Amino acid sequence: MRMGTNLPKVGSYNRAVVLEAIQVSDGISRVQIAKHAGLTAQTVSVIVRKLLEEGLVVEDGSLPSSGGKPRTILRVDPAAGYAVGIHFDPGEISYVLADLAGQPVTVLHTDVRPGLSPEEVIRQMARTARDMLRHAGVPDHKVLGIGLACPGPLDADGVMNFPPRLSGWDQVPIKRLLEEHTGFPVTFDNDAAAAAIGERWAGLARATASFAYLYLGTGIGGGLFLDNQIYRGRSLNAAEFGHITVMPDGPDCYCGNRGCVEAICCPSAIEAAVRTRLAEGAGSMLAAGPGNGPEKDPGADPAGGPGGPDHAAICAAAAEGDPLAREVIDMVAARLADAAVSIVNMLDIDLLVLGGPAMHKVGHIYHQVIAEAVASRPLARRLHQVHVETSPIAADAAAIGAASLVFHATYAPRLGTLLTS
Repeated sequence: MRMGTNLPKVGSYNRAVVLEAIQVSDGISRVQIAKHAGLTAQTVSVIVRKLLEEGLVVEDGSLPSSGGKPRTILRVDPAAGYAVGIHFDPGEISYVLADLAGQPVTVLHTDVRPGLSPEEVIRQMARTARDMLRHAGVPDHKVLGIGLACPGPLDADGVMNFPPRLSGWDQVPIKRLLEEHTGFPVTFDNDAAAAAIGERWAGLARATASFAYLYLGTGIGGGLFLDNQIYRGRSLNAAEFGHITVMPDGPDCYCGNRGCVEAICCPSAIEAAVRTRLAEGAGSMLAAGPGNGPEKDPGADPAGGPGGPDHAAICAAAAEGDPLAREVIDMVAARLADAAVSIVNMLDIDLLVLGGPAMHKVGHIYHQVIAEAVASRPLARRLHQVHVETSPIAADAAAIGAASLVFHATYAPRLGTLLTS
């Protein structure tokens, strides 16, 4: 049975709609908000007045008038609130202090020291988050919360459930522990969904109703917005794009299937493919040395490969035209394109965003191959062209997205709030 709603909930929802209209625009007037949101001018004026009183919105100049009083421009005040985003990856923890516009104020990366217990790692996260706020001079009352992006699966209470690359972290209540050690409320999601929310709040997809985010990191995941709403699924683990089968007779995947995108395209799989080709005698600049890249690759598997080039070195070599590295990266791009076409066929979206730290050095290769596939292969391609874009914040997408989780949970309009008691 469908549930009804009441006027207070409608009022809260309309407030969120108006704030979102201001946030996604580069300056907007009350008249424009009313037109785009389908609200009366009086309703918009009342909501805007309250937002101004609360300090969330500021008046910033005016638009040229076609007659009558000039229209005042409204913008979100970036200094009205802050959030700390934490991306917990098996090999590295990334931190972002972001303002209400979703723009990074401070960015920090730290290694995960081997041998630490889960609670010790979480205490480290809490200390670092507190230090960032102190050094930036942000008082507690301006902090809306902590956003946490970490490997899934996660249950509804923020408890980790057999994360595939984190031995010893099963059933760790990471949300509760981080709240206890920071003193701030924690909003959580998996890294790929967080990256999608970051793109929605402050990136390429601010005004896009339906889009998918293909996230390339230590693993491969996804985030999904449908009709302006984040879609998480029944167990909060929707959009696991890394487990689309693209090679039925391919390698086993830890999920129990074979030939998944992740089993073929994640950094550790790329390293393994290059090691195999080198052992077969393939010529490459990668055969000249131990293969440790000139810089640490945040998208690489922390376990690395046993003797051989790492993901950073392979991507750098591919970008420089090394034939073996380029052959492997081209194969990965083709399999990612297969998955992208399946995503587009299933979801009929407007936009596919590519991002994540494993895009480093080879993002342009992935983008070209995937964009060509999405332009030429989906069933509805003659009716509707899907755009493919690379996130401008690809390397820190999950950490910026984690901070955006807080803003999204606090301010974004959600239809579900109209239907809950």
